[in-house]
Formats: sequence, structure tokens, C-alpha cells
Amino acid sequence: MAISLTKNQTISLEKTAGSGLRNITMGLGWDVAKPKGFLAKLTGGGDSIDLDASALFFDASGTLTDSVWFRQLKSKDGSVEHTGDNRTGAGDGDDEQIKVDLGRIPASVQTIVFTVNSFLGQDFGKVENAYCRLVNDQGRTEIARFNLSAGGAHTGQVMARLYREGQGWNMQALGTPSRGRTFQDMLPDIKGSL
Repeated sequence: MAISLTKNQTISLEKTAGSGLRNITMGLGWDVAKPKGFLAKLTGGGDSIDLDASALFFDASGTLTDSVWFRQLKSKDGSVEHTGDNRTGAGDGDDEQIKVDLGRIPASVQTIVFTVNSFLGQDFGKVENAYCRLVNDQGRTEIARFNLSAGGAHTGQVMARLYREGQGWNMQALGTPSRGRTFQDMLPDIKGSL
């Protein structure tokens, strides 16, 4: 059974999913907020929202060593892969996914931070039902889910981080609002989450 995480909550992936955990997927889902009031009757619905998920690799000193996002779909070592950009948020289930092979992550990488941002600059007031979730690819079982609070003038969010502890990995739900059209714009807030 998946754990529903709250902001800043941390879980051990080994204790939650077992010591054989190797391949995981970070899924991101969202819907366009439905307009309210008089305009909703006239327009009949909302526009699309282009949110982008990213995975950022940091070493022990907090230096960014690699990134996976819609402009670079694979990490340099091939351990992390973005499955592609969803520009609307339409449909059920995950809108974007990032696949991680934990066994292939270089030993120098201590933390992987997952972010989401609005490339077109639309704020999160136009987003609802946003979440990130971690799935064990073996059996496709959900390990943990973190509901991202929608609403607000921010255009990005530092969703969660995976970090090494001993021989295993932990996941921490973050939910830190940020501003920026790409993860590069968000780096001060991202580094603050390390």
C-alpha cells in the first residue's frame, strides 16, 4: 500500500519497498483548474497547462552534476530517463514520468531533486489535482504519493528529493514553491532544499 506523504516527510525506500528495489519511476500528474463563476459559463473550460518535470543530480558538496528535463531526456550515464514532454496535462494518470535505475546512479551523486515548473509562465493558480508519486517498476506498485498543493502565484515547485543514506535511498516530500520557467531559474530554491 502506498504511503501518502505530507510536506517534509521522509521515508526509507528500502524499508517501504524492500531491499531489492532498483528501478523506479517518478510520475507527475496535473489537471487544468476549471474556471469558476460567470466566465466559466461563457468559456466552458480552461486552457492547457504545460508543466515540466526535471531530475537534478547533486554531489555531496551541493554541486549540480547532471540534469534530466525536456531538453535533455537522458542523464549522461544513462541511469535516468525522461519519457517525454506533456504540454497540456490532459488525460488520466501520470502526465510526465522520469525513470530511475538506482543501481546505475554514480556513487558521486548524493541527491536527486525532482522539480516541476511552468515553461509558459502560467502560475499554479491555474493547476489542480497535482501530484508526484514514486512507483516500483517491478510490479508497477506505488510506493509513495505526495499531493502538490495547487494555487498560488508561483510558477514552479521543488517536489521531492531522493538522497543516499548508508547503502540505501530515502525520499523526502518537499513542496517548496518557486518561480521560474526552467529548473535553472529555480536553482536558489532547489539548493535550499539540499
